Amino acid sequence: MSAPTMTLFHSPASPFVRKVMVVLHETGQTNRVAVQSINLSPVAPDADLNLTNPAGKIPALRLDDGNVLFDSRVICEYLDLQHVGNPLIPKEGAARWNRLTLAALADAVMDAAVLTRYETFLRPEEKRWDSWVDAQQDKIRRGLANLEQEHIAELASVFDIAAIGVACALGYLDLRMPDFGWRKRQPKLAAWYAEVSQRDSMRATDPSMN
Repeated sequence: MSAPTMTLFHSPASPFVRKVMVVLHETGQTNRVAVQSINLSPVAPDADLNLTNPAGKIPALRLDDGNVLFDSRVICEYLDLQHVGNPLIPKEGAARWNRLTLAALADAVMDAAVLTRYETFLRPEEKRWDSWVDAQQDKIRRGLANLEQEHIAELASVFDIAAIGVACALGYLDLRMPDFGWRKRQPKLAAWYAEVSQRDSMRATDPSMN
Protein backbone atom coordinates (compact mmCIF):
# COMPACT_ATOMS: atom_id res chain seq x y z
CA MET A 1 0.00 0.00 0.00
CA SER A 2 1.40 3.40 -0.98
CA ALA A 3 2.02 6.08 1.62
CA PRO A 4 -0.60 8.84 1.99
CA THR A 5 0.05 11.88 -0.18
CA MET A 6 -2.45 14.25 1.47
CA THR A 7 -3.09 15.36 5.05
CA LEU A 8 -6.53 16.10 6.50
CA PHE A 9 -6.69 18.39 9.53
CA HIS A 10 -9.27 16.57 11.55
CA SER A 11 -11.44 16.50 14.64
CA PRO A 12 -13.85 13.56 14.90
CA ALA A 13 -16.64 15.60 16.49
CA SER A 14 -16.87 18.08 13.60
CA PRO A 15 -19.75 17.22 11.26
CA PHE A 16 -17.92 18.95 8.42
CA VAL A 17 -14.83 16.82 8.97
CA ARG A 18 -17.02 13.74 9.16
CA LYS A 19 -18.56 14.64 5.81
CA VAL A 20 -15.11 14.63 4.21
CA MET A 21 -14.23 11.36 5.92
CA VAL A 22 -17.42 9.71 4.66
CA VAL A 23 -16.58 10.88 1.14
CA LEU A 24 -13.12 9.32 1.50
CA HIS A 25 -14.64 6.01 2.56
CA GLU A 26 -17.35 6.04 -0.09
CA THR A 27 -14.81 6.73 -2.86
CA GLY A 28 -12.15 4.32 -1.62
CA GLN A 29 -9.55 6.99 -0.94
CA THR A 30 -8.84 6.63 2.78
CA ASN A 31 -5.37 5.26 2.08
CA ARG A 32 -4.43 8.45 0.24
CA VAL A 33 -4.96 10.71 3.25
CA ALA A 34 -3.16 10.95 6.57
CA VAL A 35 -5.24 12.32 9.41
CA GLN A 36 -3.78 15.04 11.62
CA SER A 37 -5.85 15.59 14.76
CA ILE A 38 -6.34 19.18 15.79
CA ASN A 39 -8.28 20.84 18.60
CA LEU A 40 -9.52 24.36 18.08
CA SER A 41 -12.47 26.64 18.71
CA PRO A 42 -13.34 30.24 17.78
CA VAL A 43 -11.49 31.39 20.91
CA ALA A 44 -8.61 28.89 20.69
CA PRO A 45 -7.15 28.93 17.17
CA ASP A 46 -4.27 26.79 15.97
CA ALA A 47 -1.26 28.81 14.84
CA ASP A 48 0.10 26.09 12.52
CA LEU A 49 -3.24 25.69 10.78
CA ASN A 50 -3.59 29.45 10.33
CA LEU A 51 -0.28 29.61 8.43
CA THR A 52 -1.74 27.84 5.42
CA ASN A 53 -5.47 28.25 6.10
CA PRO A 54 -6.25 31.86 7.03
CA ALA A 55 -9.87 30.94 7.71
CA GLY A 56 -8.53 28.88 10.61
CA LYS A 57 -11.21 26.24 10.27
CA ILE A 58 -11.36 22.50 9.80
CA PRO A 59 -11.55 20.48 7.71
CA ALA A 60 -8.55 21.53 5.67
CA LEU A 61 -6.78 19.26 3.21
CA ARG A 62 -3.08 19.69 2.46
CA LEU A 63 -2.26 18.30 -0.97
CA ASP A 64 0.97 16.62 -1.99
CA ASP A 65 2.19 19.89 -3.55
CA GLY A 66 1.71 21.74 -0.25
CA ASN A 67 -1.39 23.65 -1.25
CA VAL A 68 -4.24 23.59 1.27
CA LEU A 69 -7.93 23.30 0.37
CA PHE A 70 -10.79 24.44 2.61
CA ASP A 71 -13.75 24.25 3.43
CA SER A 72 -15.61 20.91 3.33
CA ARG A 73 -17.52 21.78 0.15
CA VAL A 74 -14.31 22.46 -1.76
CA ILE A 75 -12.57 19.39 -0.34
CA CYS A 76 -15.48 17.08 -1.16
CA GLU A 77 -15.65 18.32 -4.74
CA TYR A 78 -11.90 17.89 -5.13
CA LEU A 79 -12.03 14.34 -3.78
CA ASP A 80 -14.96 13.51 -6.02
CA LEU A 81 -12.77 14.28 -9.03
CA GLN A 82 -10.00 11.97 -7.83
CA HIS A 83 -11.71 8.59 -8.11
CA VAL A 84 -13.03 6.43 -10.93
CA GLY A 85 -16.37 5.36 -9.46
CA ASN A 86 -19.77 6.99 -9.82
CA PRO A 87 -19.54 10.68 -8.92
CA LEU A 88 -21.03 11.84 -5.63
CA ILE A 89 -21.74 15.24 -7.20
CA PRO A 90 -23.57 15.23 -10.54
CA LYS A 91 -21.36 16.70 -13.26
CA GLU A 92 -23.91 18.91 -14.97
CA GLY A 93 -27.50 19.87 -15.53
CA ALA A 94 -30.37 20.38 -13.12
CA ALA A 95 -29.35 17.34 -11.06
CA ARG A 96 -26.06 19.03 -10.14
CA TRP A 97 -27.69 22.20 -8.85
CA ASN A 98 -30.48 20.33 -7.09
CA ARG A 99 -28.07 18.08 -5.19
CA LEU A 100 -25.67 20.90 -4.35
CA THR A 101 -28.59 22.98 -3.02
CA LEU A 102 -29.74 20.06 -0.90
CA ALA A 103 -26.16 19.64 0.34
CA ALA A 104 -26.12 23.35 1.21
CA LEU A 105 -29.26 22.87 3.29
CA ALA A 106 -27.49 20.09 5.19
CA ASP A 107 -24.54 22.43 5.74
CA ALA A 108 -26.91 25.09 7.08
CA VAL A 109 -28.30 22.63 9.62
CA MET A 110 -24.74 21.74 10.65
CA ASP A 111 -23.79 25.42 10.94
CA ALA A 112 -26.76 26.17 13.18
CA ALA A 113 -26.07 23.13 15.35
CA VAL A 114 -22.38 24.02 15.74
CA LEU A 115 -23.26 27.63 16.63
CA THR A 116 -25.74 26.35 19.21
CA ARG A 117 -22.99 24.18 20.68
CA TYR A 118 -20.61 27.13 20.89
CA GLU A 119 -23.20 29.34 22.56
CA THR A 120 -24.36 26.77 25.11
CA PHE A 121 -21.05 25.09 25.87
CA LEU A 122 -18.16 27.47 25.24
CA ARG A 123 -19.68 30.81 26.20
CA PRO A 124 -19.82 31.56 29.95
CA GLU A 125 -23.34 31.00 31.23
CA GLU A 126 -23.86 34.62 32.29
CA LYS A 127 -23.07 35.78 28.74
CA ARG A 128 -25.24 33.34 26.83
CA TRP A 129 -27.85 34.75 24.47
CA ASP A 130 -31.03 32.67 24.64
CA SER A 131 -32.63 34.40 21.65
CA TRP A 132 -29.58 33.49 19.54
CA VAL A 133 -29.88 29.83 20.53
CA ASP A 134 -33.61 29.86 19.78
CA ALA A 135 -32.97 31.36 16.34
CA GLN A 136 -30.35 28.73 15.49
CA GLN A 137 -32.63 25.93 16.62
CA ASP A 138 -35.45 27.36 14.51
CA LYS A 139 -33.11 27.11 11.48
CA ILE A 140 -32.50 23.47 12.30
CA ARG A 141 -36.21 22.76 12.65
CA ARG A 142 -37.03 24.49 9.35
CA GLY A 143 -34.31 22.57 7.57
CA LEU A 144 -35.35 19.20 8.93
CA ALA A 145 -39.03 19.91 8.23
CA ASN A 146 -38.17 20.70 4.61
CA LEU A 147 -36.13 17.52 4.27
CA GLU A 148 -39.02 15.50 5.71
CA GLN A 149 -41.69 17.08 3.54
CA GLU A 150 -39.89 17.55 0.24
CA HIS A 151 -36.75 15.45 -0.09
CA ILE A 152 -37.04 11.96 1.40
CA ALA A 153 -37.35 10.29 -2.00
CA GLU A 154 -34.30 12.19 -3.28
CA LEU A 155 -32.25 11.25 -0.23
CA ALA A 156 -33.24 7.60 -0.53
CA SER A 157 -32.39 7.43 -4.24
CA VAL A 158 -28.60 7.61 -3.89
CA PHE A 159 -26.04 8.10 -1.12
CA ASP A 160 -24.33 11.08 -2.71
CA ILE A 161 -23.01 14.42 -1.47
CA ALA A 162 -26.47 15.60 -0.42
CA ALA A 163 -27.36 12.43 1.49
CA ILE A 164 -23.91 12.36 3.10
CA GLY A 165 -24.35 15.91 4.33
CA VAL A 166 -27.80 15.26 5.77
CA ALA A 167 -26.61 12.07 7.49
CA CYS A 168 -23.66 13.90 9.07
CA ALA A 169 -25.94 16.73 10.22
CA LEU A 170 -28.30 14.28 11.92
CA GLY A 171 -25.38 12.46 13.50
CA TYR A 172 -24.12 15.73 14.95
CA LEU A 173 -27.54 16.52 16.41
CA ASP A 174 -27.52 13.14 18.12
CA LEU A 175 -24.02 13.78 19.44
CA ARG A 176 -24.37 17.36 20.68
CA MET A 177 -28.13 17.92 21.02
CA PRO A 178 -29.51 14.52 22.09
CA ASP A 179 -32.64 16.06 23.61
CA PHE A 180 -33.61 17.96 20.45
CA GLY A 181 -36.25 15.35 19.63
CA TRP A 182 -36.04 15.57 15.86
CA ARG A 183 -37.13 11.95 15.31
CA LYS A 184 -40.63 12.56 16.67
CA ARG A 185 -41.15 15.46 14.30
CA GLN A 186 -39.51 13.81 11.29
CA PRO A 187 -40.28 10.07 11.37
CA LYS A 188 -39.55 9.49 7.67
CA LEU A 189 -36.20 11.19 8.01
CA ALA A 190 -35.53 9.12 11.13
CA ALA A 191 -36.27 5.88 9.26
CA TRP A 192 -33.97 6.90 6.41
CA TYR A 193 -31.19 7.82 8.83
CA ALA A 194 -31.54 4.54 10.72
CA GLU A 195 -30.78 2.74 7.47
CA VAL A 196 -27.91 4.87 6.15
CA SER A 197 -26.21 5.09 9.54
CA GLN A 198 -25.39 1.39 9.14
CA ARG A 199 -23.27 2.00 6.05
CA ASP A 200 -19.62 1.14 6.54
CA SER A 201 -18.61 4.75 5.87
CA MET A 202 -20.96 6.07 8.55
CA ARG A 203 -20.00 3.46 11.12
CA ALA A 204 -16.28 4.06 10.55
CA THR A 205 -16.69 7.80 11.11
CA ASP A 206 -19.16 7.71 14.02
CA PRO A 207 -17.71 10.21 16.54
CA SER A 208 -19.28 8.37 19.45
CA MET A 209 -17.13 5.36 18.56
CA ASN A 210 -13.88 7.20 17.80
